[in-house]
Amino acid sequence: MAVAATEKRVQFRKLHAGPTFVIPNPWDVGSAKLLQHLGFFAVASTSAGFAWSIGKPDNAATVDEVVEHLRQLSEAVAIPVAADFENGFSRTPEGVGQNAAKAVHAGVAGLSIEDSTGDKAQPLFSFNEAVERMRAARQAIDAVDKNVVLVGRSEGFLVGQPNLDETIRRLVAYSDAGADCLYAPGIRTREQIAAVVQAVKPKPVNVLIFAPEYTVAELAELGVARISVGGSLARLAYSALMASAGEIKEKGTFTSFTGGTSGGEFNKIMRGG
Repeated sequence: MAVAATEKRVQFRKLHAGPTFVIPNPWDVGSAKLLQHLGFFAVASTSAGFAWSIGKPDNAATVDEVVEHLRQLSEAVAIPVAADFENGFSRTPEGVGQNAAKAVHAGVAGLSIEDSTGDKAQPLFSFNEAVERMRAARQAIDAVDKNVVLVGRSEGFLVGQPNLDETIRRLVAYSDAGADCLYAPGIRTREQIAAVVQAVKPKPVNVLIFAPEYTVAELAELGVARISVGGSLARLAYSALMASAGEIKEKGTFTSFTGGTSGGEFNKIMRGG
């Protein structure tokens, strides 16, 4: 049964009140259905995983490709879908707002906006630019549905500027500009995570996990509201494909075919069984 976008958005917003939840990242409709089948309460797109699925490197998909991808994910599952919406696909606040509205019309329950520029010489937007971009996204979202969760992302730790004080300054400002959830991908230590959680209270914090460093319980103790895995699931799936196909090409054997889930089981899941 189809679930209305507004209902999903209300559900998604409530999830952020606790307890701590994992929001895994599918890269296509099939992986989204599998994650729903496994019982996750929500999923979020992954810019890297989606880009790879259409034969492009991370951050190379166009806004139109991403919006259509988000529409397909949102229509395919009954659980909320959040969008990894990169930097809003525009350098200007006006463009960010226009594109954010497109994502909301595609059916997402939440979306994130980054402060990264994609320019190695100046990897982050200036503080004032970044805040105005976040404010523009909030205004555009609210014009369609105020229930949509806006995530403010500060990318310093991913782009070679791992300054915790500046990261926190930006996250606090994004919160003030209307972000509902705050996110600094790349922070790793307990001290960094705890400092971010404390700085933006009572707003929830998302933490990215891409290595077996913490358990869900340990992050919950630090006050983390939600946990995402970025492109890790897609990377592992593609790694398994490469390993299996590599065996066939190099050795002419098919030992990797043993132990996999049956095609019948996958068919059942995709039918909604």
